[in-house]
Formats: sequence, C-alpha cells, structure tokens
Amino acid sequence: MVPLTLRVIDGCDRGQVYEDLTVPVTIGREEGNMVQLNDERISRFHVKIQQEDDELIITDLESTNGTRVNGQDIRLRILRHGDMIGIGRSLLLYGSRDEIDLELDRLDVDGTLMADSKNLLGVEFDWEDTSPDASIHSAIPPKLPSGLSPGQLARLAELLDYLHLRMRGLIHSVLKTGDGQPLGGDSLRQWQNLLDLEGRLAEYIRKIGDPT
Repeated sequence: MVPLTLRVIDGCDRGQVYEDLTVPVTIGREEGNMVQLNDERISRFHVKIQQEDDELIITDLESTNGTRVNGQDIRLRILRHGDMIGIGRSLLLYGSRDEIDLELDRLDVDGTLMADSKNLLGVEFDWEDTSPDASIHSAIPPKLPSGLSPGQLARLAELLDYLHLRMRGLIHSVLKTGDGQPLGGDSLRQWQNLLDLEGRLAEYIRKIGDPT
C-alpha cells in the first residue's frame, strides 16, 4: 500500500499536511493518534482508516459528532483520492495532488474532461492558447514574501483568511444545496481544483503563523 496523504483544508489545524502515513491510521483529539487534531468537537479517537484488499476503508469509531465524507454522514465507507473527510469543524482532503490527478484521469473514461484542464490547476500548459491569462507559471504557487514586519504579516494573514472564509462558504453552500448526485466530467475536476485551492490558502495561512 502506498503511504497516504491527508491535507487539512479547514479547521484549527488548517494548512497542516500529513504525508507518508502508513495504515492503519487513526484520527482524533488525543495523543496516540497518528493524526492528532486540535478540535474540541472531535472525539478522542474519532475515525480509523485501514486497508482491506486493495481498498482503503474509513470507519467512524462511534464518535460523538459523527463523520462525513463528501458532505454525507457515514459509518463505514471506501475512500478514494479526492474525497473530503469532515470531522468536527475540520475538513481533510485525502490524497496528494498527483494522486488526485490520477484518480480524475481514471474516471475520465469517456474523455469528457476538458483537455486544457488535464491536471489540477492547469499544470499541463496549452501552447495553443494565446489568451492573456495563459501563463506558463499560473499553476505554480508563489512563495510568501520575506522580510515583512509583524504588522505586514498580520495584514497579509487577514487578507488570506478573508479569501479562505469566502471559499469555505462557497464549498459549504454546494454541499448543503446539492441534489446528492455525484459530479461528473469537467465539473468534478473543477470541484477538485476548488478544494485544492482552499488547501493552498490554508497552507499559506499556517506558514504565516508559524514562528519558524
């Protein structure tokens, strides 16, 4: 089994990335979990991810506030790259960017995904596109500026936090008002783009607040 990746895109630990985790993995509030989150609405040992044959299974460990996958309450579910796990006030995205891209390619059996959005956030550059926004570096996240004063860092964090909150509201509105039908075609890829972008913003915010 390839080590799994979990990215916290919302919650107290937003921006935290857990890479190279080996199953079984437990997620909860207490020490002893492979993924320990600072969220009072998460149970001491909230969920477990384990392997069965070639599949990953997520199991709710009789938590107080329950577990959601892609907005749906679950007790037991097969996990696939790109799934969004909701526990307490936290949201975790399962899979690295490469793994999610491969999953989207696997689902694209009928070629309905747009060719110019082959990879997350357009990593594959379209040389035939001469539009003003066709920048070859548009998918490469810029580094945070260095040498900023505490006040400047605080203002930058406030700006990113505002964008993150607006994006979170959009994502939650889709989950609450959706008809329960799975996304398909290019809509699925754009949905994963949105989740990935929220994850990038969360990582920026965490880096700003990291004293190291």
